[in-house]
Amino acid sequence: MGQFFKFLLASCLGVFLALIALFGIGAIVIAGIASRVDKPAKVQPNSVLHLTFPQPVPEKTNNIQVVSFKPSDSKIMGLHDMLRALEQAQADNNIKGVFLDAPNGVLAGMATVNSLRDALEEFRAAGKFIVAYGDYYTQGSYYLATTSDAIVLNPNGLVDFRGFSAQVPFYKNMFDKIGLSIEVFYAGKYKSATEPFRRTNMSEENREQVREYLEDTYGEFLSDIARTRGKSVAEMRSLADSYAGFQPDKALEAGVVDELGYREDAMKFMRGRLGLKDDEKVKLVTLTNYFKSNPLKPDYSVKDKIAVVYAEGTILDGKAEYGSVGSANYLKILQEVRRDKRVKAVVLRVNSPGGSAIASENIWYEVQQIKDSGRPVVVSMGDYAASGGYYIACLADTIVAEPVTLTGSIGVFSTIPNAQKMLNDKLGINFDTVSTGPFSTGITPVITMSEAERKLLQVRTDQSYEFFLQRVAEGRGMSRDKVHEIAQGRVWTGLRAKEIGLVDEIGDLSRALEIAANMAGMSKYRITEYPRTKEPFQQFLESLTGGDETAVETLLLRQKFGDWYPYYQTLKEIHDAKGVQARLPFVIPFR
Repeated sequence: MGQFFKFLLASCLGVFLALIALFGIGAIVIAGIASRVDKPAKVQPNSVLHLTFPQPVPEKTNNIQVVSFKPSDSKIMGLHDMLRALEQAQADNNIKGVFLDAPNGVLAGMATVNSLRDALEEFRAAGKFIVAYGDYYTQGSYYLATTSDAIVLNPNGLVDFRGFSAQVPFYKNMFDKIGLSIEVFYAGKYKSATEPFRRTNMSEENREQVREYLEDTYGEFLSDIARTRGKSVAEMRSLADSYAGFQPDKALEAGVVDELGYREDAMKFMRGRLGLKDDEKVKLVTLTNYFKSNPLKPDYSVKDKIAVVYAEGTILDGKAEYGSVGSANYLKILQEVRRDKRVKAVVLRVNSPGGSAIASENIWYEVQQIKDSGRPVVVSMGDYAASGGYYIACLADTIVAEPVTLTGSIGVFSTIPNAQKMLNDKLGINFDTVSTGPFSTGITPVITMSEAERKLLQVRTDQSYEFFLQRVAEGRGMSRDKVHEIAQGRVWTGLRAKEIGLVDEIGDLSRALEIAANMAGMSKYRITEYPRTKEPFQQFLESLTGGDETAVETLLLRQKFGDWYPYYQTLKEIHDAKGVQARLPFVIPFR
């Protein structure tokens, strides 16, 4: 027996020492990765910013669910940090130019890409060069590339410059074939989010608003390109209509690009501008490393603050992941902002297609509480500030939108699946019930709704719409009828929204900050940003070790679906939605 305990203790000691060694090795590995992540190389003289977009561009740095983690992805740069870095580089003597390299396009909306393009134009206007290279240019990457001194295209590549379109899938025929129907309740004749479930084509109202939005944004797109390419808008439209970029030689001949060549030809161009010899290497520095090497250092001697709250992504009930506006997360954020006496003004940066009506109302209430505390609230709109996104914005003292922001969509809808026929006819499953009253069964997908239940849901949807109208009327100083006239679920560009009174001014986030500072009477202030985000490495570790099965599942699905993940995500959000929804009927990707 003594020998048994002796061997048992020896085994336990061995396991204990092995665990210590394992954790020690893990700590060394993590420390090694962290050291590679946290120590950017010093920016050397005669360097070139290497601008590429491997990830979707969030509004705020790291405010996006990570797909995977690599040491090179130490930050997922947000739009506004990108703009700050480009502004710093413009005045930095060590940075001589930009190499624009976007092989996968730019995963962002039109307003985001427009802001980046404006920053690149200012960079070049400061006397620095920009050169672009691509095996293939999407419309988004070409839009950025047209700020360049030289656009180089692979001799076998193409420029996907062809105009804008919107494709909307319709599921009604498929649902009919499998015996599934969707009970739909909506308010607003332009509220077309439910059309795929109840129609086989676009309604005339929806076609009208989509055409208007596309033509407005396409007009801005063509105008910007024509200006920097030295052509007329009519010439650029003609080149797009003939798809001149589809054949490399035609693209060169038409002036869509400047040179057919390879990546090395772009390097030769940069060597010439940098005064380097043919065998010398161009010193490229990524935007992320440049930003980390030149961090913005807040002046903590300045006590007064403007809080910038980034509300980007779908508005959801409860807690949500990075890149979504979970009501539980954002109520805490807004309450923290309100309790901070040093915050003298708030800028709410909205880039959201909307979502849950209840979550939107709860966020609206917290924004109202901040206003009631005597501090001004200014809204800055990004790619989208529509439906629920407009709901949380409408009471601001001033609303600033980008020219091509998609906003409005003041309307609501509810959808309930009805699977009774599918279960009966396809699977042979029948449901029967005993009830104590006409509504006691509840709304269920396995039993067809009664007319009384349908009427009740339509009344509830109409009430939510009236509630939305009233919120906008109060916030914008309009009558209910005036709001109803321009609401109906219709979407508007920022420029058109200004004409009809839904927006006060056209401008970017910096303009919104300027307005907020003036309203608060501040000449000096520092910015504090929300939500507080974590580095991708931290997110990655928490996903793996935190026991959050949903986070791990999301990570795997993002990796598997890649560019298709947003479509899956949209369907999942619709499936998981509870109650009345105030969300945009469509999202138009711009790459």
